[in-house]
Amino acid sequence: MAELDGVLYKEIVEQGLREFPNECCGLIAAQDGVPSKVFTMTNADASPVTYRLDGLEQLHVFDQMDDEGLELWAIYHSHTHSGAYPSDTDIRLAFYPDARYIVLSLADRAEPIARSFFIVEGQVSEEELTIA
Repeated sequence: MAELDGVLYKEIVEQGLREFPNECCGLIAAQDGVPSKVFTMTNADASPVTYRLDGLEQLHVFDQMDDEGLELWAIYHSHTHSGAYPSDTDIRLAFYPDARYIVLSLADRAEPIARSFFIVEGQVSEEELTIA
């Protein structure tokens, strides 16, 4: 089970709504396994159907995480018109088997839904995600 602080969740939802109709994306960092910081990032695809973390920005964020003693907890992105489940493209491009992938569905923007998954060698497994 994964638990995400409501303040961090709200930050992700606000980014998703702000960047709509394009997908939003970013990283969630943790300290000692507890999510503590959201790094909102640029969707280099600038697309309503795909996302790609900007490579240079990602390098800077990883450097900052190292400097602050944080580890990667999750990679998140939004789906603007579909459910909160990894797409075939999401699965194919899941390069971090130790990180969870959080998908935020904005299909109903009044009631966003977030779900958490691990994607390892093309296999998707869901873990319960609670917002505290």
